[in-house]
Formats: sequence, C-alpha cells, structure tokens
Amino acid sequence: MDSTVHGAAEIGTGWRVVDGVRTAWFDASSLGAGAALAGRVAEVSPEILVDLRATGLRVRLDSDEHADAVSAAARDLGLAADPAALQHLSIVLESVDPTEVRPFWQRALDYAPGQDGSLADPLRRDPEFRIRQSAEPRPLRNRIHVDVVRPAAAVEQADLDDAYGPYGVCHADADGNEVDLVPGDVLGEGTGDWQAVFSAMACYRTTSATQQRDLVASAAALADEVGFPLLIDLRPGIVILDSGKDLWEDDVHGLELDFTDLAARIQTAARDLGLTADPRLPRFVQLVLDAADVPAVRAFWLAFLGYVPDRRTGASDIDDPRRLNPVLLFQEIDALDTERLRQRNRIYVELSVPADLAQTRLATALAAGGRLLDESEDRRTVADPEGNELVIISGA
Repeated sequence: MDSTVHGAAEIGTGWRVVDGVRTAWFDASSLGAGAALAGRVAEVSPEILVDLRATGLRVRLDSDEHADAVSAAARDLGLAADPAALQHLSIVLESVDPTEVRPFWQRALDYAPGQDGSLADPLRRDPEFRIRQSAEPRPLRNRIHVDVVRPAAAVEQADLDDAYGPYGVCHADADGNEVDLVPGDVLGEGTGDWQAVFSAMACYRTTSATQQRDLVASAAALADEVGFPLLIDLRPGIVILDSGKDLWEDDVHGLELDFTDLAARIQTAARDLGLTADPRLPRFVQLVLDAADVPAVRAFWLAFLGYVPDRRTGASDIDDPRRLNPVLLFQEIDALDTERLRQRNRIYVELSVPADLAQTRLATALAAGGRLLDESEDRRTVADPEGNELVIISGA
C-alpha cells in the first residue's frame, strides 16, 4: 500500500499519514472495549504502536500492509475510526552549533539519535526533539522551556551541569536553552513498580503478544471498575501504564478512589502474569510558555490544539483530551520586558496533522488570534498572540 495519503479517495478508510506514519484513531466506549482491539493488534504485529485511552485508541502502523487487518478487527468489534482526532506534536530547537547542544539534550531526555540529527523517545511516547541549524543570534532567555521528570537515579546519571533556579532543577545548554530536570520517586509503599514522575507510571517488560494482551485486559478491567481513565501504551516488548499528569492525586482526578490502591491491584495482576517492571523507563515531558498576557496566549493554544483546561482552580495547564500529546502550561512574565517579548524563540512547536485537515487547522489558529507568517504546500508557520511560533505540517 502506498504510504502517501491521496486526499478524498482515502478519507473513508480512517487511516492517515501523520508525522510520516500511517495512523488511525478508533473510538471506544471504555478501556475494556479498546483493550479488545489492542490485543488483536498485538497479534497482527508486535511492532505496531498502540495508545489505549478510556475513549478509544491510536494505532500507528509499522507497515502499511497491516492496515487492512487492523481495520477488519476494529469492524468486528464495532469500533469506528475518527481521523479528525489525529495530531502529533514535536519540539524544534534551533542552534548556531547543533553539535554543541545535542549531547546535552540527549542526556537530559535519555533519547536516541534519530534522522537528520533529531532526538527521539525510544518508546515513541514523548515528543521528538528536532535540532536544526540557525545563524540567527538570540541572546535573551527563551519564552519556552522544557520540563523533564525522570526517576531520581536517571537524573543523577544524566550528569548535567550544576542546577540553578528556585527549585534547584534548572539546567541550560550551551545556547542558554533551559530544561527543568526533576527527579521522581517511588509512588508509595506497596506500589514499588510505580514511579511518580508528575504522572504515576509503571513500565512492564513482556515477552509475547499473549502477555501484552493479558496485562492490558487486566489493567483496563481494573481501571474501568473504578472509572479511572488510565493510559495504557503497547510497545515492542513493553506495556506502559500511566495515570496522566497529577491524575493519581485525589484533588485532580475527582473520583471516590485512592489511586495507590488501584496501582497496587494492577501491580499484583502484572506480577501474577510473571512480569517485572523496569524502573528506568518512566519519563514525563511538558512544555512551559512564558507570557505577558497568559489568558490570551493560553486561549490561543487551547483552541489551536483542541486541548482542555486543567480542572483545578489556579492551574494554568492545558491537556490533550486524549493524553496523546504533551501538557502545556503557562507562566506570567513582566509585560515591560519588551526585548524578551520581541525576541524570536530558539524553541518552537511543529504539529503534524492529516493532509486533508491542514487548512481547517490553519483556519482555527487564525480565528484564535494567530498570525500567518509563511505558507508552502505542506508547511504553514503561525505566530500566537505574543509571537511564539508553531508550524503546521501536513501529510508526511
């Protein structure tokens, strides 16, 4: 099957090319309903990436030849595809000397080198980091920085320069681009397989599609039983169980449950299957945007990304409703800091969407207060109300 999307001729199939990968989202009424398809997909190929959510699942193919088998399994289970749900966010960092900053970010993120000098999450969960050459000097602090949370031992092993800032976790690369590298911890007594890395996460090694299917089905059933929207991701040889940022805390999930009890029950189910958690793997990545007018900038990104606001009073976070793309949060800066507000950031966002939805997404950005800076056949560069850039990429 040709990997290029052919416009309206393929719209009915539900599959689209997003960030170079043939992808589909299938709506489901519960984790259990989606788990049934996830198990079938694991049997088609262990290399297919599946992100299971309480409202459905995203499937990213390893080969176009598997599309028909996955679609047939979805039809058998009564699950319909929704291409409008598809988008994929990446982070771009521009540098005068990429070779100077790349090793810093590789250690901070524990990513693997990818094509064209990029850095990619080996688990394909957190956003790709694309590092590109730029001759443009930008001496002032960015208005965008990255937060990374990893297990404490992994943070120590990253061996970055001395930390600074109010929490003692901020580091800067050779160009002054900043990352808050935050150490996580074990979730709690009786949940030793789980790490608290802003979200609560357990990553289990598996040796067969049967083990993956059985763990996913058990975790989905336990989460459905208490109404918790657990995130369950299937990767080659690994199942990742994730609460989502802060959702393991009572005042965030708003349910009548203690998440640590649910985590302990899932841990027992995993161990009963003979599975062992890998404590090195949990990682959480989010973007932080500084803004003089936080409400205006936040409203733009809410509309443009189709995100939802954090339910907590006073929290500036905005979240992907399907928890497939990174959290964004906003911090206020002095509106009189005009030089910094005028300076173009070294870090910006690229958003890949299906080719047939790119114009709609551009219209959404402009209606929300964005400005079109540049447009070509498959790339549209937009600035938000304070000049933070984003690039809409269509198709491959």
